Order: sequence, then structure tokens, then C-alpha cells
Amino acid sequence: MKCDWLGILSAALVSTCVSTSGFAADEMKLKAISDAAIKPVMDKYGIPGMAVAITVDGENHIFNYGVASKDTGRPVTATTMFELGSISKTFTVTLTSYAEAIGRLSLSDQVSKYLPSMKGKPFGEVALMNLATHTAGGFPLQVPDDIKTEKQLIDYFKTWRPSYEAGTHRTYANPSIGMLGYITAKSMDEGFVALMEGKLFPSLGLKSTFIDVPKSRMADYAQGYKRNGDPARMTSASLSSEAYGVKSTASDMIRFVDANMGLVKLDETFQRAITNTHREYFDVGAMTQDLIWEQYSYPTTLTTLMDNNSSAMLKTIPVKQLTPATEPRDDQWINKTGSTNGFGAYVAFIPKERVGIVILANKNYPNEDRVSAAYRILTDIISAP
Repeated sequence: MKCDWLGILSAALVSTCVSTSGFAADEMKLKAISDAAIKPVMDKYGIPGMAVAITVDGENHIFNYGVASKDTGRPVTATTMFELGSISKTFTVTLTSYAEAIGRLSLSDQVSKYLPSMKGKPFGEVALMNLATHTAGGFPLQVPDDIKTEKQLIDYFKTWRPSYEAGTHRTYANPSIGMLGYITAKSMDEGFVALMEGKLFPSLGLKSTFIDVPKSRMADYAQGYKRNGDPARMTSASLSSEAYGVKSTASDMIRFVDANMGLVKLDETFQRAITNTHREYFDVGAMTQDLIWEQYSYPTTLTTLMDNNSSAMLKTIPVKQLTPATEPRDDQWINKTGSTNGFGAYVAFIPKERVGIVILANKNYPNEDRVSAAYRILTDIISAP
């Protein structure tokens, strides 16, 4: 690995580390493309550190920038872990899809099949598919702060009343996907974290991806920073593990992207589970809602991507259900953003072009800038001679 250590000492705190590949010239071109898109964003928002992973036809390239901690000056490296925020949800639905593939549940099942205490309650009548697509009928963005115990959580859902008929509106919310993870774990007779860290992540070949970062790896856990510059890391809350709790490295995440495009060898059941998360369930204007993943007919425009990854998408939006769900297609731009108080992330891939990108940062910054940088990088790669 070759590293430009002078960058670490620069005022902008920008360093670049390049993974080796069989084609040095291609690596240099990719580095230049990444630098041109990423360094201005780091300067604009004062982002201490970032990691960018690019896959081109299954070949991975990692570019690291800046520092994992402003206090220590420790550079971002191949082992640096970032909080993924809501990108974690893509792992949750992958576990759910796997549970369906092995016959533990069905997305058409109602909640009450797995939570008998919800029988006769509105929440009990919600289908698991609606939990996985933000279309259950309306939840707040977060689980209320006063809910601390499992009993309080169950009592909350017993008293929940929908604002809309299931399948008619999309309301982006952590409680719905959180409960999907909770129910999936129940269906598999094991704890959610144990299933993710003991089953899913190893089966995907992810070696540095955790919900609970072990003590032996805490030195690799980047320090996050709020938009005002204050240090921040996420704290556990009700359903946080299921909704936004994963921490990972750029190299692990680009492997996950490759798996989503069928470019790595996996167990057949896991590959089928991943592919099935790309079924299109709801028309949301220019976007279609998959199992958490959001996708756009390719080619698409930067304006479309920026608009549909903006804060406006946190509002309640009428949707049209696709019946039956559309089977996965290659001609799509598939993406997901993720944020915590101290981190910002973005993942996008285009199966038809066999390219994808992961952008991880230890500061929360606007989604639009993440999308713009990714779009610039991927379009430059695709259009390169």
C-alpha cells in the first residue's frame, strides 16, 4: 500500500492511501477522480476524515483521507470503522430476506403471527413487507425517548394507531424497520445482535463490521463529529441496533456492494436473500422503494438523486403499490444514505455497469453533497475511455 503521508500534515488534514491493484494506471486515474470529488467536500464542511471505496467490475479500490480523530491525529486507514446510520437497515432487511429464504417467516405475514400479544391490535395487522418499506401506516422518525425497556416498547406498539392505511403512504421511520429486525430475530429464535454478528456478517465475508464494537477493535473506531464540530458517537437506544447501529470499514462495505451486484461468491441462499431485497414494492415518483434500498431507472440525473435523498423524503408521501412487486433489474441506480449525529455515509451501485461506491465520513454533512460526489465519481468512471 502506498500512502501520501504529507497529506496528513496538511492544514486540510487530507491524506490519501491507495490499495494496490493489477493496473497501476487505472488506480491512478481512480485516485484522481476520487480526489477531485472528495477533497472539496472535506474542505467545505471541515470533515476530519473520510474513506471512499470504489468497485469496478468486482475490483475494489480504497482511498483514505484525513484523520479518524482530531485529538490523536490518527489517520484513516483500511481498518478504520465508521458509523453507518440508516445504511444499517439494508443489513436488517438482508437478515429478514434470509429468514424468508429458509422458511422462518414470510414478508406477507402479519406482525401478530410472531408477536401474539398484538392480536386484535392495529400493529398486529401490519404485514412485514410494510415494515420493510416504510409503508406500515405512519410512525414517528424515532422511538419516543421515554421508552427504555422491552416491555415499554411492546406496550407502545399495542397502543399505536395508524395515520394511514398500510401501503398507501411512505413515512420514513426507525420504529418500523426496528420492529422488523426484532420480529426477524424472534422468528429465528436468537437475539438480533447475535444473528448479525454471528451469522450474517461472517456469511457475507465481513471481518470488520459490528453492532457492538469489541474492546480489541475500539482503537479502530473513528471519532465522530457533529455539524458544529463537537465530538459525538451514537449511544444505544430502543431498536437502535436494528435501525442504525452498524459500524464498518470501507473495505467491508464495498464487499457488501459487490455482493449486492452478485460479484462475490456467496452461499446460494444468502445470495438469493440479497437479490430479493432489490424487488420494487412501491412507486414513489422518480424513486421506487425496495426492501429499504431505494432505486431509480438508469440512467438517472443528479437532480433526481439529490431531490430524492434530501430531507424532504422524511415527510409522509403518498405511494402506489406495485402488484406484484417488480423483480430485480440491472438497469437501476440503487442507493441508501445513512447518518448519525457524528457520521455521514452513502452507498450507491449500478448493476448494469458493474460499478459501485461507498463514501464514509466521521462528520455529519448534507446528503446532497454525498450524492453529488458519488454521482461525479461514478459517471466519470463510466465515461472514461
